[in-house]
Amino acid sequence: MMKHFILILVSAMITAHVLAIDHKGITGTQLSSDRLTLIEKGVPSTILIDENEDGGVMIAAKNLQEDFGRVSGNRAPLIFKPSNNRLVIVGTLESRYIKELINNKKIDGAELIDKNEKYLMTVVDNPMVGVKEALVIAGSDKRGTIYGIYELSEQIGVSPWYDWADVPVVQQQNLSIARGVYTAGEPVVKYRGIFLNDEAPCLTTWVFNTYGTKYGDHRFYGRVFELILRLRGNFLWPAMWSWSFYADDPENSKIANEMGVIIGTTHHEPMARNHQEWARKRKEYGVWDYSTNQEVIDRFFREGIERAQGTEDLITIGMRGDGDTPMGGKEGEDHNYVAREQENIKLLEKIIKNQREIIEDVTGDAPEKRPQVWAIYKEVQRYFDMGLRVPDDVIMLLCDDNWGNVRRLPRGDEKNHPGGWGMYYHVDYVGAPRNTKWLNVTPIQNMWEQLQLAYDYGVDKLWIVNVGDLKPMEYPITLFLDMAWNPNNFSVDNLLDHTRQFCAQQFGEEQADEAMRILNLYSKYNGRVTPEMLDRHTYNIETGEWKQVADEYVKLEAEALRQYLSLKPQYRDAYKQLLLYPVQATANLYEMYYAQAMNHKLYKENNPQANLWADRVEETFKRDAELSHDYNHVMADGKWNGMMIQKKIGYTSWNDNFPEDTLPEIHRMEHPENAVGGYLFTCKDGVVVMEAEHYFEAKDASEATWTVIPYQGRTLSGMAVMPYSKAVNGASLSYKMQIPKDVTEVTVHVVVKSTLAFHDNKGHEYTIGFAGGEEKTINFNADLNEDPENIYTKFYPTVARRVVKKDAKFPLPTTDDGVQTLIVKPLDPGIVFQKIIVDFGGYQETYLFTDESPNQRNRDL
Repeated sequence: MMKHFILILVSAMITAHVLAIDHKGITGTQLSSDRLTLIEKGVPSTILIDENEDGGVMIAAKNLQEDFGRVSGNRAPLIFKPSNNRLVIVGTLESRYIKELINNKKIDGAELIDKNEKYLMTVVDNPMVGVKEALVIAGSDKRGTIYGIYELSEQIGVSPWYDWADVPVVQQQNLSIARGVYTAGEPVVKYRGIFLNDEAPCLTTWVFNTYGTKYGDHRFYGRVFELILRLRGNFLWPAMWSWSFYADDPENSKIANEMGVIIGTTHHEPMARNHQEWARKRKEYGVWDYSTNQEVIDRFFREGIERAQGTEDLITIGMRGDGDTPMGGKEGEDHNYVAREQENIKLLEKIIKNQREIIEDVTGDAPEKRPQVWAIYKEVQRYFDMGLRVPDDVIMLLCDDNWGNVRRLPRGDEKNHPGGWGMYYHVDYVGAPRNTKWLNVTPIQNMWEQLQLAYDYGVDKLWIVNVGDLKPMEYPITLFLDMAWNPNNFSVDNLLDHTRQFCAQQFGEEQADEAMRILNLYSKYNGRVTPEMLDRHTYNIETGEWKQVADEYVKLEAEALRQYLSLKPQYRDAYKQLLLYPVQATANLYEMYYAQAMNHKLYKENNPQANLWADRVEETFKRDAELSHDYNHVMADGKWNGMMIQKKIGYTSWNDNFPEDTLPEIHRMEHPENAVGGYLFTCKDGVVVMEAEHYFEAKDASEATWTVIPYQGRTLSGMAVMPYSKAVNGASLSYKMQIPKDVTEVTVHVVVKSTLAFHDNKGHEYTIGFAGGEEKTINFNADLNEDPENIYTKFYPTVARRVVKKDAKFPLPTTDDGVQTLIVKPLDPGIVFQKIIVDFGGYQETYLFTDESPNQRNRDL
């Protein structure tokens, strides 16, 4: 996994004698005097732990027992007093055995004192009387020790996804570890976690089928907590549509606190209370309106803080409307929204003040002693921009646009906010223009680019990602949490190394390259348009674009199936979950809508082949259900029954309540034998299509350089001046092209990523123009905001499709040879150029901004 690469960089910054964990070589089957034996002839080392050790560390140690059993066939013994066996000694700085080792100068305690969530793993000779040598895992605190324990689990071959993705464990009868001192250092982001959301019908059904409960109890959440800790996360927003983490099972909170996972509540669930706790008693409590029901709501808040005593729970403050809606009604309903929002700001100031007083009264300490977070989500960002603020100690949680684009970042002195900044990110979303709940649709490059942007602007206190049902978001979760540990270790150059190492861990080293390629491509393809938004109109049937993209998916499916068949049988369930099912299911969906587009086209042309394409629509629609059935009932012996029942075929708007997937509309010719078919194709000319990275010359800014972001565009890549936090003055891209001398005027289309106006509310700008001619300034995102006049007409339709195309007409300057030079200059940071199209009469609009004409000589794909 990428975290092993991270370790190399972090350790070098800590101290020269601290080595790094490398996925290869630290553990191996060879047994020799210069290595410490962990397993010999199937017998694992004994785990030594202080019987008074923290409960969460004890749970991790017991899981390590089981992990040794998974590898060797024999559980490792767990003891509380030293023996002369081969030992793995684990503990925090408070453990008596770790204290003894530090006092006897066997390990360097200075490396751990006053550190956060850090561990050291080292081989120690003669650690205590009668013990020749031992592997010591010492943590600066509870979670540091737990991370060290699970690091060893990974090193002996147990993937963090052994349970949640059925990744097999390679059996070893002999295993040893190289001598050295190993560490991952301290995490860069303090709170790092996931949000289970939009959990019905999939997660709720799976939990009922698995545990027999209509809510997530401590058995379910215990498995989630273990996964988070194995991935070196520490934070969770529990599921909240119909479940109540606190009220459904009081053991949920207890086991979270014991295991070391910090619980928070979402952006609309203040003061450690779940929304369902109010919704289930709405008749008793009354309306969720602080202006009219303050006494009841304050009591509700107080009970939450009282219940959170003795835990690490991160307290959310502020308030939204009932059920995650804006205060005062739905967006767009209030025509006098400016005055209404001023009232809301005053009310929120009062709410936050009163919430802080409740915290102080319940805890007996100043409110800043209890960590708090304020979510600047949706309309609350407008309140923030209008001047609403929280006390200095509160974490201010920014968010993306629900589609993976950062909306707002700290500006100027805001970066110095003492409480720090957080980011709420989405790989799952329910909302306009369509839900995205079924599969992973987040390109790897998009997540890295936007998280790097957030980190560059000082957002490093809290990172939380909405992962829906958890499955099938396994890779985005891993990438997100690994980046949260240290964003500095990720770059354009090594980003796909992370993907490869993830695949190597799940499927084996020999399968990693091909699996990485498939994972990257399916993430890229799905990022073009979500399955829920896909329909027969998405791609251009006339130019051949629809066939192109459908063929891409069919090819990828064939490649994934080929790799699946090459795997050893024990790897196939994991591969199906992580790669094969997502690829097959999406490829099938593309075939279905392509067939529907062909059916409609040929029916309109009175072509009898329309019926063949209608048959294909029906076949692929049926196959979608068959693939889901296999996931739910056949794969992994039915372990994931219910996890893949999401609706995705039949949307017309995001909140459609259609009961089940619906066969797309098809037409059939009643008497095809009497039909007369005719085909007419036209060839087009008069356009130059260029990928942004295929420039003639690139000029860098003084402190920032042009960077190619591979696979980031709809067809190829993106070009951006990085780092985003530096000025772009002086940066430009130039493109040369041959244009017929009789052409006097052209239209230039510039396609950029739908970056939001994080830098300046007035929007971000770039200039374009031909050398020797007119230059124009283009503002591409001034209207990409959630103001009532923009939210549904501009914002959602644009950000969901991830790009903005702007057009400008230019008279062409006179040149001797017909060669023209187009120059593009960014005026603001964060602009990602994807494609440039110069049209002088032949370009036909396509979703991928390509021209498939056989006569086109200037296409650049």
